[in-house]
Amino acid sequence: MTEPCFDIAHLAHVEMYTDKFEESLAFFVNVYGLTVSSQNETSAYLRAYDDYEFHTLKLTRHHTTGVGHIAYRASSPEALERRVKAIEASGYKVLGWVEGDRGHGRAFRFEDPFGHVFEIYWDTVRYEAPEGERPALKNIAQRYHGRGANPRRLDHLNLLAEDVSKFRDFMITCLGSRVTEYIQLDNGRIGGCWFTINNKTYDLACTEEHGGASGRLHHVTYATDTREDILRAADIFLENGVHIETGPHKHAIQGTFFLYVWEPAGNRVELANSGARLILAPDWKPVCWTETERKKGQAWGLKTIETFHTHGTPPVVKKDH
Repeated sequence: MTEPCFDIAHLAHVEMYTDKFEESLAFFVNVYGLTVSSQNETSAYLRAYDDYEFHTLKLTRHHTTGVGHIAYRASSPEALERRVKAIEASGYKVLGWVEGDRGHGRAFRFEDPFGHVFEIYWDTVRYEAPEGERPALKNIAQRYHGRGANPRRLDHLNLLAEDVSKFRDFMITCLGSRVTEYIQLDNGRIGGCWFTINNKTYDLACTEEHGGASGRLHHVTYATDTREDILRAADIFLENGVHIETGPHKHAIQGTFFLYVWEPAGNRVELANSGARLILAPDWKPVCWTETERKKGQAWGLKTIETFHTHGTPPVVKKDH
């Protein structure tokens, strides 16, 4: 692509499956610090205080963990139609139009080569804060409540794929995404790719699947205002018995300050702060990281722990031989 495609505005929401619905919901509200916009018997619709949409996380009761679908919002009704035509002509699996959910209108669904379900839509429901949550400043959606880790907005997610190169082609073709950074392995394979559809450094990452499964989730991430928010969150997670997997620390790739934990059902979630980094260059050249460079660890030398490469959801069921 020689011209950036901005038919897609932003990552809109992620549906996460949990087989411990009540425990997961309590974590996301009381410890992680999201707000419930709506709830029914099967799902809770959650958001961070500065997300303008009705929800950015759909937590769904399920027999296992992982990701249900990934949603992006189009830049306009016309952009949505352009993307639909491009996807229909792409050869990737098309699921077609579905009726809207509580937070948005009808959406067009399709799949990547590894079984992850994506949707794009235009019509959305903006969050209307009830009495007691209305902010003093009318240019944010909800007052700063200070509950739990209290992230500001949905930032990105990371999916797992057996062949990251094939996933890269899918993202470029179907969503018009740009690659901002990637990992080149010594064996010739791409170990990871980071994608953006706007001027954020990335809204989705894909890394190599080492579990022999398909359609799995690596993590979902919300953004904080400052690094100090993440340090405070580490203490909150510690006090609440949450499994801290790794961090707080700084990524070499993308430069984000990070903290990874596992919510009660085992899905990995992250808090991240990217500082003021934006991709403003329309002709940005993707940054290549070699396998040797990655083995040095994160930005300040912290080695990447083994579970970061092996843990994903749903878990891989080992067959007895």
